[in-house]
Amino acid sequence: MALDLARQAALRGEVPVGAVIVKDGQLIASGANAREEFQDALRHAEIDAIGAACKQLGAWRLSGCTLYVTLEPCLMCAGAVHQARIDRVVFGAFDPKAGAMGSLYQVHADVRLNHRLPVTPGVLATECGEVLKAFFRARRQDSPK
Repeated sequence: MALDLARQAALRGEVPVGAVIVKDGQLIASGANAREEFQDALRHAEIDAIGAACKQLGAWRLSGCTLYVTLEPCLMCAGAVHQARIDRVVFGAFDPKAGAMGSLYQVHADVRLNHRLPVTPGVLATECGEVLKAFFRARRQDSPK
């Protein structure tokens, strides 16, 4: 489902990232990048999904929830995961330029913070990465030389 959301984001001209939050095997919330549509730097897939999950559950603590996202969360999104007390993150493609849950930073495992969580990286990494590569390949072809 997160991959489908990423593909839909690409069709809208957004960097193709999709996220879903699951609790007790049930879909609680979803999100996709929407920065271009709303001209809002905070409209990352993870942030939208976290906000929707908080609203759905009527709580800011998302204990018992797992976030599935197509791209490794950035520093802002990793901070939001920490603040929301999400129990686990599963992501697809690594983000060597901005990733904060394995690539550049390990926010999820920082012993200085009061909440740590397991992260499962690389799930459907090839598929998730290909959606991103195709998006940026098309953008380069469309841009004037």
